Amino acid sequence: MFRITIPRIAALLALALMVGYTFVLAPRLSRAHDDPYSFAGAAPTAMPSWLTSALAASPTATPATPATPATPGATASPSPSAPPPPPQFPPAGGAFTGIMTKTGPYDLGPLDEFTAAVKHQPNVLEFSVGWWDRKFDRRVFDTVAERGIMPMVAWEPWDYRKESKDDKLRGEQPEYALSNIIDGKFDDYIKAWAEGIKGLGYPVALRYAHEMNGYWYPWAEQANGNKKGQYVQAWRHVHDLFKQAGATRVTWVWSPNVDYENATSLNTLYPGDDYVDWVGLSGYYGTTGVEKYKSFDQIFQPTIKQVREFTQKPVVITETGATDTSGLKAQWITEMFSQLPQHPDIIGVIWYEARKEVDWRVAASGAASEAYAAGVSAPRYSTPWTVRSEPALTVAPPAPAPAPAPDPAASPSASPSATATTKPPARKPTPTATRPRSSSTPAG
Repeated sequence: MFRITIPRIAALLALALMVGYTFVLAPRLSRAHDDPYSFAGAAPTAMPSWLTSALAASPTATPATPATPATPGATASPSPSAPPPPPQFPPAGGAFTGIMTKTGPYDLGPLDEFTAAVKHQPNVLEFSVGWWDRKFDRRVFDTVAERGIMPMVAWEPWDYRKESKDDKLRGEQPEYALSNIIDGKFDDYIKAWAEGIKGLGYPVALRYAHEMNGYWYPWAEQANGNKKGQYVQAWRHVHDLFKQAGATRVTWVWSPNVDYENATSLNTLYPGDDYVDWVGLSGYYGTTGVEKYKSFDQIFQPTIKQVREFTQKPVVITETGATDTSGLKAQWITEMFSQLPQHPDIIGVIWYEARKEVDWRVAASGAASEAYAAGVSAPRYSTPWTVRSEPALTVAPPAPAPAPAPDPAASPSASPSATATTKPPARKPTPTATRPRSSSTPAG
């Protein structure tokens, strides 16, 4: 007769635990380890069907390795291979292109018009979301990502609907003072976004509180009663909340306006390399103070030179455009694409495809569309974005220029191994706008 005793009960419980681990828990842990893109703790149905398909379609095969001759009498056994690393976006030597529109993911008509006009789909769609909305909406991200386009959010701590018509008061919204962000008054909202982005399952770019070196936004230190040093404090506070939530697939884009007279010094606004992934810049030909023709290099190079004094992070042109008032938009675009390869540290360019102060749209001009289509057809821009992509966080330094050949007419006393070189003259910084435009109209 089977008698129930304490030792037998303990043995049965141990057996049950072993069976549960072997057939239930262990397979789940194995799947989670093999697929770092799975949603931890979520049911399989939590992943949208389009994302499941995109992940399944992503290249996962590793290159074949030469077979090792078999030893006579030995039994062949498969050798485990590590999963391939996620593709870098953009790949080394490449660059991406993108657009920013007024309507963003809420109306993809401008995206489609641009794609048709230049015969090339942008790799990034940038759109604005203001903090007044107070909610995270996954659908706006999925709408972009399911097209194979990386979402980049200009995440703006203000209510654009209350922007003052008085130019000097455009940045005055006391509710969104930097001190309120630092003191945690928006923490619940920030944490909700961190959790939302964490649950997406693919990488996104966050262009938080851009053009902070100006005066026209409530987060600028020149506006809203803000004080020196508070911008960096606010940035780090928001970044730390995302990190604490485990929202790590975020590309943090620190994005000032190109330098101009009376702008806040960039080095005082930089949060540090541990808090920034990409440096973004806004600059246009045709804004107030830049009516005279200036090339892409003339607009951006002086500011890039300043940035390189305190960081070597990759640069993305997060907003640019050209007016066609003088009929030079196509020429400007052609020059932009001819000058970009000279800047290997610029890994992306986002065009402001909208009508605001002037009509910046490429698709509005046949000549501009043709110029853009010709430029973007270069192989360096054929860089796909996938849901498995990870951002390029470093760029290779430019290759040193080859030494000139020895001059046969040189003095015989000169050392044959020493070659004289001349240092090119420094470029004189070109003045930029004294009153830059407000860069974007939030779609949200």
